[in-house]
Amino acid sequence: MSKTEFVELLKKRTKQLALDVILLYDNIKKTDSTRVIGRQLIRSVTSVAANYRAACIARSQREFFSKMSIVVEEADETLFWLEMLKDAGFVSNEKIEPLMDEALQILKIVSKARKSAGNN
Repeated sequence: MSKTEFVELLKKRTKQLALDVILLYDNIKKTDSTRVIGRQLIRSVTSVAANYRAACIARSQREFFSKMSIVVEEADETLFWLEMLKDAGFVSNEKIEPLMDEALQILKIVSKARKSAGNN
């Protein structure tokens, strides 16, 4: 897989994760707690996708590193909020674990990319 193909694939994956999380949230019972967690989760997961896209068009290595740092932080936060929904019992393991797995995979990928960029 070429670098360009990989970049495009990761753009699709981050966007799809955001869509899947939004759809998950739309289908859970709304309580004060789920609303607070849901807003935070949707904000963080959409930030992952948006900031990754921004990193892809960065004008400099410094800008790329900065945007990727945001992506890493937001991906980790996304994973945290997914864990909160799961641990509180608001969402079944069957529904949330695939999203948690994808969020973790994305976090690992973007963390490695940021580290590589920082070493250059």
